[in-house]
Amino acid sequence: MQSPRNLFSGLLSPFAAAVPLSLALSGEASAHVKWFCAYDVSGQPRGLENVLCLNFEWLVALALACLMFGCLAEGTPLGTALLNALDRVTTRIRTDTELLVRATVGFFFVSLWGLGGVILTPELKTDVAWIPWFQLALAGCLIWRRTMPITGLGIVFLFSYATAQYGLFHLADYPVFLGVATYLILRGLDVSPYGIRPLDIVRWTAAITLMWASVEKWAYPQWTDPLIAAKPSMTMGASPELFMQAAGVIEFTLAFALIWTPLVRRTSALILAGVFISAIFEFGKIDAIGHSGIIVVLLGIAADDVRAKVRVRDTVLAPAWYAASLAGFLLLYYLGHAAMYGGFSELPVI
Repeated sequence: MQSPRNLFSGLLSPFAAAVPLSLALSGEASAHVKWFCAYDVSGQPRGLENVLCLNFEWLVALALACLMFGCLAEGTPLGTALLNALDRVTTRIRTDTELLVRATVGFFFVSLWGLGGVILTPELKTDVAWIPWFQLALAGCLIWRRTMPITGLGIVFLFSYATAQYGLFHLADYPVFLGVATYLILRGLDVSPYGIRPLDIVRWTAAITLMWASVEKWAYPQWTDPLIAAKPSMTMGASPELFMQAAGVIEFTLAFALIWTPLVRRTSALILAGVFISAIFEFGKIDAIGHSGIIVVLLGIAADDVRAKVRVRDTVLAPAWYAASLAGFLLLYYLGHAAMYGGFSELPVI
């Protein structure tokens, strides 16, 4: 019979292998391609018959196997030990989550003021002179807790303004901004509507943001071609097409995990935070500014010590919910694009 230490090490080894694999495959691909390369949102996406190929299916099967391992560990002595360890390591982050969010969002808006000429993200350009000063004022409102809701409402206004300028489909990349806005408003007012925690709202919007971004990697892999040409080593010998498929599948799986059970979502949040932080070293200041908000949100999720009773169906239904989410986001992306840009006559066939 194995000792507890050997059993713990054996069960943890797939996690240990998954973390560097995730960082290697998707770290550099997680720099938002629209910030660094030319793109055309209105262009026809790659057909689903090319996306849903054999390699894609194998990658999804492998991702599901990793997800199921995490689900099976939940509620076991191993899972409890991992959660206890996470609780100890992240105590300070958990205690100061709100302060960290305020400081990071404040840094974000001051940085946008310094850059000038952008609305919320680097690719949303504007010539309107008051936008940078408005964003600086939103940073100032984060100094006091009671004025946090003003910053939240300001983010909603900027998101709406950018949507009017660039279109709903483009801004579908960024629902996490609305989640952060809601978090600031609710925390500032100290309310939890219908018992829903502000952190859970921003967690869901972060998951939606990343799942949508994953589909974009499959629909428009050619947008990343200039980055791959400049940094061919990032593919680790794989073809650019396979690399983008793998990066998208990893990102989608980790994003889906954010809406699942405590151990699964906290582990996923840590891996995703590591992915985004590693991308900063490669892509620099713009990437650090653009991803600062989602990084602090992910750290808050990783530190969240709220636990829930794990039911058998949480494990059994994980593949079904994953498949439904994957199909739903693919369908929503392609139908939404066809409705807004190409007309339904342009819908791809499988």
